[in-house]
Amino acid sequence: MATMRAMQVSEAGRDFELVERDVPEPGPDQVRVKVEACGICHSDAMVKEGLWPDLALPRVPGHEVAGRIDAVGADVERFSVGDRVGVGWHGGHCFRCEACRRGDFISCEKGEVCGITYDGGYAEYLVAPFEALARLPEELADADAAPLLCAGITTYNALRNSGARPGDLVAVEGIGGLGHLGVQYAAKMGFRVAALSRGPDKEELARELGAHHYIDTKEENPAEALQALGGARVILETAPSADAATAAVDGLSADGELIVVGASFDPIRVTAMQLIMGRRSLSGWPSGVATDSEDTLNFSALTGVLPKVETFPLEKANEAYQRMITNEARFRVVLVP
Repeated sequence: MATMRAMQVSEAGRDFELVERDVPEPGPDQVRVKVEACGICHSDAMVKEGLWPDLALPRVPGHEVAGRIDAVGADVERFSVGDRVGVGWHGGHCFRCEACRRGDFISCEKGEVCGITYDGGYAEYLVAPFEALARLPEELADADAAPLLCAGITTYNALRNSGARPGDLVAVEGIGGLGHLGVQYAAKMGFRVAALSRGPDKEELARELGAHHYIDTKEENPAEALQALGGARVILETAPSADAATAAVDGLSADGELIVVGASFDPIRVTAMQLIMGRRSLSGWPSGVATDSEDTLNFSALTGVLPKVETFPLEKANEAYQRMITNEARFRVVLVP
């Protein structure tokens, strides 16, 4: 049987291990993807550190996968060998639970996660269910498409479902792996964009990405600065910082919404009066399903939204992960097998 290289987590808290594995065979309703690029996401720490409930080890992480189908299992329709596809965080659903019956596949009670509930893209091949596949536009290179399947879809999908309209003030908190895409999407959607970050060093980049205003939260009170601009209809919280979200809440306009996409386990502190006065709201957004990924990719190809990436060969996954987890990368790290 043919073999492949993969970087797996064999023991929680240890480095990724380079191993030789048999190339997997797709079962019914599955396809095999030859991986051309796989992004490294902060959420991969849940595999590396063993934080995901009932995680089965060893496991190959990776849920920002771009590649080509090279084998198709029984009963798969509309996908063929040679198709360019991507697989993101949402790795499949059951079609049977109450959420799926209502078409809310992202909330599937048995939803799978690529690279967590089954082996992901830190490898030369992976097997995924057909419903997890997003078609990749030919205009996007694999290394650019991969991060859009997590960081991209999360920010794009949150913004397009926010209720903000062209011309509204939308603030993006944090100019990192998520935020540098959020600024671009917000600008391309026609919003008036305020970028928020600590220190002056991100201002030039934020404006290059499309921000109309820059707020240095180290020198300015973010809520007061946003109110001076008229109040934000949406604050997209991309930094994994509960303190940053807490400080920004009062910058919302009437009917404003703070949408959290930067994952943190710390509590955001907000009072009932802050929400009641002005009909403000606080919510979160959990990426999306394969069709949402396709919308994200197509919008990105149409408008020229691209991630800033650093690429590494598969065998240097440990070095690449450290660039990401220590916030040294600018801004997404991608493995190229």
